[in-house]
Amino acid sequence: MKTRKIAVSLFAIGMMASPLAQATNGYFSHGYGMKAKGMGGAATATATATASDTMGGANNPASMVWVGNRLDVGIDWFSPKRAASRTGSALAGNVDFAETSGSENFFVPEFGYNHMMNSNMSLGITVYGNGGMNTSYKSGTSVASCAAMGGAAAPSNPLCGSGELGVNLEQLIVAPTLAYKLNDTNSIGITPMYVFQHFRANGLQAFGAISANAAALTNLGHDQSNGWGVRLGWQGKVGSMTLGATYSPKIDMSKLDKYAGLFAEQGDFDIPMNWNLGMAFDASPTVRIALDV
Repeated sequence: MKTRKIAVSLFAIGMMASPLAQATNGYFSHGYGMKAKGMGGAATATATATASDTMGGANNPASMVWVGNRLDVGIDWFSPKRAASRTGSALAGNVDFAETSGSENFFVPEFGYNHMMNSNMSLGITVYGNGGMNTSYKSGTSVASCAAMGGAAAPSNPLCGSGELGVNLEQLIVAPTLAYKLNDTNSIGITPMYVFQHFRANGLQAFGAISANAAALTNLGHDQSNGWGVRLGWQGKVGSMTLGATYSPKIDMSKLDKYAGLFAEQGDFDIPMNWNLGMAFDASPTVRIALDV
């Protein structure tokens, strides 16, 4: 049962959102904060070299103690162009299509504040989001084979369901951060994280036959879930280089009950474990090079 639901959700969401994975890190952003985005996402080891911004709760908690008293507010305009097509269908009839998603503009706000409690300790907060995994494909023109597969008998969407085909996933992360200078060149930080997410899927009716719960599969509006996690960070100078490392274990989210037939384990959609390693150094008095993994 679990394997079937994994297959359904991976195929359906992958079909609708795979171009996004080439533009970002899945539904994670390629960088948090305008400065990090301007540097291709390299933000794990930059604050001790040059004061950065208050997005350390998303990038590296240890960086916050180096940025001083600071407030940052921004909004990110994310505009992915998604399209899907299928040609040369092997099934009887015609299930070929070529369509473009109508969801192309997403505005993602961000906020950060940091307060120096003393010269060696800071307390701040970072608020940011993940998202843009939103597609909306109109009903297509496939008929014969879709009906044979149990899908819509009249004009169907690209996955043989009825009506609009699409998903929407949005996450909000509130990340208070405590950072401490171990000495003049090293710092550590900890960021508890509260995560709220909501999700919607439409047009997956054709997958009902292989879902463990066809009544909790598609066209059920938005469902919400939440969870708590933590991010740990370190930054330090080693010779002429600044190094950084962060780690966040998997965040166990509450279940998306409305979509228990789409996701594994009756609606489970957790945030995966993730880590960053970074290095920054001055190639010249006016050029700094930063690398992140």
